[in-house]
Amino acid sequence: MEIEEAISRAKKNDQKAFNFLLDLYWDSVFGFQLKRVQNENDAEDITIQTFSRAFDKIETFNEKYTFKTWLINISKNIHIDLLRKEKNSISQIISKNNEKVFEVLDESPSVEDKIITEQNLAKLLRDIKRLKPHYQKIIHLRYFQELSYKEISEVLDEPINNVKVKLLRAKKLLAEIIKNKTKLNY
Repeated sequence: MEIEEAISRAKKNDQKAFNFLLDLYWDSVFGFQLKRVQNENDAEDITIQTFSRAFDKIETFNEKYTFKTWLINISKNIHIDLLRKEKNSISQIISKNNEKVFEVLDESPSVEDKIITEQNLAKLLRDIKRLKPHYQKIIHLRYFQELSYKEISEVLDEPINNVKVKLLRAKKLLAEIIKNKTKLNY
């Protein structure tokens, strides 16, 4: 899939296009933030918020600019906002637009979903434990407690978009762990 095609499809709520863009640009945005905040957890949180905001506002993306530059600008603005909030002693991050929630369609199971459902439960639980705790929790809430995005959002006290991006990232990381173990076993 080409970047322009992915952006066009993402503007039409295509889940695979969102996954493609997330996979393609995650390392760039994360690396940019890691240099700025020098803390892996904070960089990851800002990166999640960046993709959440970008996917929520994808229809505003102007094709005259590169998508990566647009993402980096969103990321930079989120970091600046967080610094301002810290300066004002506000510890909780509040979404600027809770009224309009971007609906990411989840019509068909992704490759990660198929891998997750096909694994032996005991092996799967061991693999899940290799994820960072916040990814473990979101996988547990979604697949073991079978909570909706909205319910997970309420449990974690985070915007729905952050939940969606974290879940996409958790599934990708879990799939990589499973694939790497499968390669080692052959």
